[in-house]
Amino acid sequence: MINLYFKNQMNNHLKDIFFQLLRIGLWGEGKLSIAKPLSAEDWHTIRKYAINHTVEGIIYDSFEFLEENQLPPQSLRLKWAVRVDQIERHNAKMNTVITEQFTQFSQQGIRPILQKGQGVASYYRIPSHRISGDIDWCFENDGYKKARNFLKKNHPAFEDTAGFSLHYYWRDIHIEHHKKTFDFRSPLKKSYLDKLLLTYQDYQQTVTINGVSVRLLAPELQLLQVNIHILKHLITYGISLRQFCDSARLYYSVSSQIDCQALQRIYYTTSMLKWTHLLHKLLVDYIGLPETALPFPIPKNTEVDWMLEEIWYSGNFGFNDERFENSKKSRFFYRPESGKRLWQNFKRYLKYAPQEAIAFPIMQAYSKFLGKDFD
Repeated sequence: MINLYFKNQMNNHLKDIFFQLLRIGLWGEGKLSIAKPLSAEDWHTIRKYAINHTVEGIIYDSFEFLEENQLPPQSLRLKWAVRVDQIERHNAKMNTVITEQFTQFSQQGIRPILQKGQGVASYYRIPSHRISGDIDWCFENDGYKKARNFLKKNHPAFEDTAGFSLHYYWRDIHIEHHKKTFDFRSPLKKSYLDKLLLTYQDYQQTVTINGVSVRLLAPELQLLQVNIHILKHLITYGISLRQFCDSARLYYSVSSQIDCQALQRIYYTTSMLKWTHLLHKLLVDYIGLPETALPFPIPKNTEVDWMLEEIWYSGNFGFNDERFENSKKSRFFYRPESGKRLWQNFKRYLKYAPQEAIAFPIMQAYSKFLGKDFD
């Protein structure tokens, strides 16, 4: 019992240091406050945390602000530098694919919109150090169908998936097309979301990638898209801190461009305002977002430590949750103890996003059995 106590105390100490490094790397300012230099073992633990939350590049960016005796051992720094070089090369390849696909789609009269990923990366201090998993496209009007027909003729090795999407590989980069712009599961919001897309169509932005202007959503809708994506995964198995960094950098970068009252109404109408208050509190207290960059105040007595604790352990989509590393998998689910985990998260978030929590099991079953596109 005593050994477990000291282990937890040490883990909390390293967790605090990890968040200091995350904030320094994300915002490019600040100093690391530690009583004594970290050991090599401590740094290996911090690197493990960074990998689990897919923020190796952001932690690496903090090193230039550390004092010489605060840096990790040279051998680990070299490994870290090699990993960051891999991230940079992967992002450069993704950018090439994005511009190639955007140009091809546009030539076919298809209007793609880049979701999350490299679009959000453009708001980072060092965009090439953000880890990006795949390229996500959504489409205006009947663009999804047109893009699918284009693929049938030119790149037939794609697969329709549950969730009203399709995916494939293009030059070894994973690509997803989405019928839905937003990750809301509740069908009750469809009409309102369609109206939002029309209302903000003239306020779409672009990001320049390799000299090509690639279309993005309006800032308010980018925030809605990024934040509902976070909520979607919290309700299931969890999500990494990288996505919270995305939200923080996006708020910070577009705060002067958005209609704050309109954004608050959007959150309210989509029934995610209660949860958004939790998100904002976490972004300020742990990720380092200046409170002045928020679109509206955080209610007093908003408590988020419980949510951070769950995020901390679940990591990137819950794949490496150490609480379940010795648990058995069922033949119905990929992750260990899936039923238990889904039920716990349902109870956690029912109070804050009831429509989404209730809609998840219903829409999951519907999309799995009826949501595929057929020729």
